[in-house]
Amino acid sequence: MSVKKALISVSDKTGLIPFARRLAAAGVEIISTGGTASLLKEAGVPVIGISEVTGFPEILDGRVKTLHPNIHSGLLAVRDNEAHQKQLKELAIETIDLVVVNLYPFKETIAKPDVTFEEAIENIDIGGPTMLRSAAKNHAFVSVVVDAADYETVASEIEANQDTTLETRRKLAAKVFRHTAAYDALISRYLSEQVGELLPESFTVTYEKAQDLRYGENPHQRAAFYREPLAGTASIAYAEQLHGKELSYNNINDADAALAIVREFSEPAVVAIKHSNPCGVGIGTTIREAYQRAYEADAVSIFGGIVAANRTIDRDTALAMKEIFLEIILAPDFTEEALAVLTEKKNLRLLRIPTLNEASVKANHFRVAPVAGGALVQDYDLKQLEESEVRVVTDRQPTAEEMEQLKFAWKVVKHVKSNAILLAKDNMTVGVGAGQMNRVGSAKIAIEQAKDLAKGSVLASDAFFPMSDTVEAAAAAGITAIIQPGGSVRDQESIDACNRFGIAMIFTGTRHFKH
Repeated sequence: MSVKKALISVSDKTGLIPFARRLAAAGVEIISTGGTASLLKEAGVPVIGISEVTGFPEILDGRVKTLHPNIHSGLLAVRDNEAHQKQLKELAIETIDLVVVNLYPFKETIAKPDVTFEEAIENIDIGGPTMLRSAAKNHAFVSVVVDAADYETVASEIEANQDTTLETRRKLAAKVFRHTAAYDALISRYLSEQVGELLPESFTVTYEKAQDLRYGENPHQRAAFYREPLAGTASIAYAEQLHGKELSYNNINDADAALAIVREFSEPAVVAIKHSNPCGVGIGTTIREAYQRAYEADAVSIFGGIVAANRTIDRDTALAMKEIFLEIILAPDFTEEALAVLTEKKNLRLLRIPTLNEASVKANHFRVAPVAGGALVQDYDLKQLEESEVRVVTDRQPTAEEMEQLKFAWKVVKHVKSNAILLAKDNMTVGVGAGQMNRVGSAKIAIEQAKDLAKGSVLASDAFFPMSDTVEAAAAAGITAIIQPGGSVRDQESIDACNRFGIAMIFTGTRHFKH
């Protein structure tokens, strides 16, 4: 076995000429098509035109050139099958031992904001995937390269042994099928969106590896970080790390949670996260003021936490942040003076997302949650509080200040694990109760955390009260106003309790469970 004939047809020509020259120098004949053939000829690499092999011209503006028995028979013939070899000889078809193909840039095409449907369709490759699949199926005898990163390995093995190893061919074949599966997934998703099939009979997604991780949630679990193609850049997947240790699985998960909350605010805001839940959120007229409030919200839990800000970190804010141990600080940018302060802490990770304040989740993008034997798929919870849907259900109306604090609390509570209760006061969270098996349990945790700050605060609940016990606990703590979805068959009990205690309560009509 040896590589005597190669077929090369690539859209991305990175590294191609040096690779082709090495193949030619090793005695490999090269068949090529269109622009690839022209480039190789200009570089002085001997090339056989595809029409010389097929005996047929490239037609239909290049849509048909490699879809021919002389190509696919040469790829699919089993070399040690006598019947196959006899047929090839009778038909004067020569085998092809190496295929080097990458595909029309469909992903890059549909990523363009002004792309037309017709342009997208023309960038669906047909001949390329067909050749890749033929070669990969017959990888016992045929080498197939879809990634320029593999040029060096293939060239070196051919130079040393006139062929690649079976192990290499198997790895290359596996990569081909991963590649074509991802390519087809993007096409199917694009076309499904075009016809409004957002949750079709089969749901295929694809991700691209961003990095390997040292381990997962725990040291005994393997993990890697993948990014979604064409997703918005205002996400942790596209953050630029400026300083500090490599991100861990838990870092990435918590940073994503911090981003989701801080994007809720247009005013300067800072979010501190521990274990995917907010331990402190503050807003202010400056990012320094917002950070101070986020810190004071829970000065104990913020230690070792992840902080996200929606404004550039300046020197004054950096000096305050430097006073405690933080895992990550994430922001649209850092001033040079702030970087000088924060980079003194060797292990502190600094992440920059210039597009942080832009919409990060595109329409028709979904959250996929694996379960044993399947997956749950839903769109993201992007619903904002609509003034027209807010309904005051108590005798007392909220004051203007209470209403501002209720709106603030509502933006945050939807990001707290259910059952979720959140207390807010003076533009900051003062108590958070998360993930309890009953709602009054979460309320008691939030009130206990807030201590004296509970008096005069407002309360937000991610779902309705099944009974009046949460209102009674709120009244005992001095809470003055409540925001909740409403919708319980026992809503009136909670309304009556609020009226007894002089608490204002509003219903939003929207539940924000987060599991």
